[in-house]
Amino acid sequence: MFGKLFKKNEEVTDITLVAPVSGEVVALEEVPDPVFSEKMMGDGIAIKPTSGEIVSPVNGKIVQLIPTKHAIGIHAENGAEILIHIGLETVSLDGEGFTAYVGEGDQVKKGDKLIHFEMDIVREKAKSTVTPIIITNTGDMRKIDVKTIQQVIAGQDVILHVSK
Repeated sequence: MFGKLFKKNEEVTDITLVAPVSGEVVALEEVPDPVFSEKMMGDGIAIKPTSGEIVSPVNGKIVQLIPTKHAIGIHAENGAEILIHIGLETVSLDGEGFTAYVGEGDQVKKGDKLIHFEMDIVREKAKSTVTPIIITNTGDMRKIDVKTIQQVIAGQDVILHVSK
């Protein structure tokens, strides 16, 4: 009689990631850095940005914000661990041109503003602006489905489906 009233919360197993930045989608294998292109950190996708606004691709919790603000880690509702790495070799900028709007421990929703970066600075001083989005615990996930899409708008277009 009270079964539905006292039903336990079901665990989230499937999530979709929206683009964290607007731009052109690039296959991970085409990223000019073997750490990403050879999927040493996990599976995912990359985006060549057309703007400097990074938003949350999922509902989750910020588990890591690199002090130089060029990379951020999010723990999604299904346990997927997502790394957004802005540009290549951007750690050497030592935070120049990056502004974070969140910190470790913050809860975020899809589309929440995370980081702003100055594209001109990254273009001039880093190897590339290409931004990999990686599921770092790929081995814990049952399936990662990369969507076939060429141009994306941050916070709107789905780029990945991840099943635990």
